[in-house]
Amino acid sequence: MAQSQPEVLDLPVLPLRDVVVFPHMVIPLFVGRDKSMRALEKAMEADKRILLVAQKSAETDDPAAVDLHTVGTLAQVLQLLKLPDGTIKVLVEGLSRVTVDKVVEQDGALQGQGTEVEASDAREPREVEAIARSLMSLFEQYVKTNRKLPPELLQTLAGIDEPGRLADTIAPHIGVRLADKQRLLEITDIGERLELLVGLVDGEIDVQQLEKRIRGRVKSQMEKSQREYYLNEQMKAIQKELGDLDDVPGELEELARKIAEAGMPKPVETKAKAELNKLKQMSPMSAEAAVVRNYLDWLLGVPWKKRTKVRKDLKVAEDTLDADHYGLDKVKERILEYLAVQSRVKQMKGPILCLVGPPGVGKTSLGQSIAKATNRKFVRMSLGGIRDEAEIRGHRRTYVGSMPGRLVQNLNKVGSKNPLFLLDEIDKMSMDFRGDPSSALLEVLDPEQNNSFNDHYLEVDLDLSEVMFVATSNSLNIPGPLLDRMEVIRIPGYTEDEKLNIAMRYLVPKQIKANGLKPEEIEIGGDAIQDIVRYYTRESGVRNLEREVAKICRKVVKEIALAGPQPAAKKAVAKKGKPKALVTVNAKNLDKYLGVRRFDFGRAEEENEIGLVTGLAWTEVGGELLQVESTLVPGKGNLILTGQLGNVMKESASAALSVVRSRAERLGIDVDFLQKQDVHVHVPDGATPKDGPSAGIAMVTSLVSVLTKVPIRADVAMTGEITLRGRVSAIGGLKEKLLAALRGGIRTVLIPGENRKDLADIPANVTRDLKIVPVKWIDEVLDLALERPLTPKKAGKEKARKTAPRVAVRGKSRSTPGTRVKH
Repeated sequence: MAQSQPEVLDLPVLPLRDVVVFPHMVIPLFVGRDKSMRALEKAMEADKRILLVAQKSAETDDPAAVDLHTVGTLAQVLQLLKLPDGTIKVLVEGLSRVTVDKVVEQDGALQGQGTEVEASDAREPREVEAIARSLMSLFEQYVKTNRKLPPELLQTLAGIDEPGRLADTIAPHIGVRLADKQRLLEITDIGERLELLVGLVDGEIDVQQLEKRIRGRVKSQMEKSQREYYLNEQMKAIQKELGDLDDVPGELEELARKIAEAGMPKPVETKAKAELNKLKQMSPMSAEAAVVRNYLDWLLGVPWKKRTKVRKDLKVAEDTLDADHYGLDKVKERILEYLAVQSRVKQMKGPILCLVGPPGVGKTSLGQSIAKATNRKFVRMSLGGIRDEAEIRGHRRTYVGSMPGRLVQNLNKVGSKNPLFLLDEIDKMSMDFRGDPSSALLEVLDPEQNNSFNDHYLEVDLDLSEVMFVATSNSLNIPGPLLDRMEVIRIPGYTEDEKLNIAMRYLVPKQIKANGLKPEEIEIGGDAIQDIVRYYTRESGVRNLEREVAKICRKVVKEIALAGPQPAAKKAVAKKGKPKALVTVNAKNLDKYLGVRRFDFGRAEEENEIGLVTGLAWTEVGGELLQVESTLVPGKGNLILTGQLGNVMKESASAALSVVRSRAERLGIDVDFLQKQDVHVHVPDGATPKDGPSAGIAMVTSLVSVLTKVPIRADVAMTGEITLRGRVSAIGGLKEKLLAALRGGIRTVLIPGENRKDLADIPANVTRDLKIVPVKWIDEVLDLALERPLTPKKAGKEKARKTAPRVAVRGKSRSTPGTRVKH
């Protein structure tokens, strides 16, 4: 029989995703892509024939020729139905294999050119028949183990005599990968196609048997668990009938006994008994029973009547506080006052203190010392980063996995009704859509309200009035209502003498022990500690100081380890008879362990400069030295301000310039100095934002210096707000600023006269080492800060005398003994 020439086809192409259509296969397809729907329309307009070609990747939404396989199926459209959602349901029947030679986009659809592929058979008919029978036998076994395939399918296959058609009919019904189905479509040799299909069906049968074994194993395990549960329940019933369990109280009886002994208030006890009665009526295995049981456990865990005996011996408490911390007299005095009053009053609410100070001054460790001194249990509750109100009040029981707030959790943990709660970093809380935790703390920290604190989870009133709350904060950036409920105690920072004492008493012994050294192996002298404070750290606290001491200890440990063990006979003996330390660290060899000095100490050794003045600033981490410098440049009288200054500081600079212009003749300055030049005021360290009015007198002094060419004394620092009349107004943060001046080696500090009263709170060593001069007028500041007195202009001398304030007499600060504070 002569073979006919294969037909060259030019038909619309319908790309397929996750499906391969075989010849003689009838299948419904859902079409939704624009190009695909357009291809169907073109096919319906012609002879209803279309090329079905599978995509290489189902994720491709707009396939091109390279995204399609080269072998597809010629199909006949049997039925087409447009659905309400705009898509098309089409029923197609595969006719024959097609080799797709070319695919182009035409009229909004893919158009393909291809050739029909004739099946080949290179094997003996008997061999092909044998493979077909083997395939049919395996497929019958596959159908019996696969419930998704109907048994009627086997009857259909029994009526197919042609091996190639048998293979194409079986292929769509096996659960193999899309790539394997495409491979079956591309094989033209019937024998080869049947052999591949036999292997695929055999593999699927093995997978089904494995799945069956796994399901059987899981089922047997479940039946075993149910059987064990049933037998255990039977055993319990038998033991109960025999009386073996009469002496062992059940879980419900145990809960009832605990409720009776917990010492709960009457409303709480009523609530607990109601929940217990509800639990008795529930199935032990129900989810609600677990929720009620968990609630009762939390309720019973609250220390309703358990409390520690607060120490009333003031001498012991004072010794405890002094042993743990050096200085901090205000805090210690407040704690002792509380204990003294409590020794006379039986029922007294715990104080609510807020320790405000820079990092590293000992706020957190002070809370532990207060708990130790008052014999309370200590609870540290970090509030930094908390955004959820439920962290304080708890979650309601309606939520899955709900729990009480952290207050109740910590009370359960310590088992005491009157612990000390340290609310650490209370200024680091924030708010979001879940609520405002600071508002939830209003009730906790109010002595008039916290005797009936209501946790959302417990839903009963809890008495927190006996709890002593101590909060810590780096700044007063706390909501007003919350700040109003606390007694604020400021811890401004340590002086050099205090740091020296803290290091020698606490830090050095602690780090020697922490690094595995013995006291006879290392000696760190006081001069070394003093140099560390001056040249290696610049802080208000002592954290960096402790790090540097730890660094010395680590290097000494390494040095001793490398040197090897020392003979006992060679140990040196000091003059007083005790062994000399193996390694001695002093000011002379300190750089061997810590490297070069990081900071300069003693600004007074610098040369006096024109336009450069040292001011004093307050920050959240303590006081800082603040330089202000000015210069004149050609211009038209503009005031240029740089250094990332805030609005208040800019206004202060404008006020300072106005003060200088109003006193120009008295200061020996040309009245028209702004006509041909600009004034530039700069505050160095430009990356740091700065604001506040306390640099006013520093700016005036800098401007006067640059206009008169008179240098400013480098050993003088100043702080104070300036008014247009030249008066020096009060400022805040005086202690922090004076400590910064002392750290920086300043000798003389000019402060507003209104701040004279604050000198009572300044440590004695600060007032001893600094010459603190209160001033009221800018004239006094200029007399003390400039290198030499200023000479007024002759023409304006009489006018200046008439306009000057009577109290601001030049030279008064030098002639009046009471102006300077002497210590």
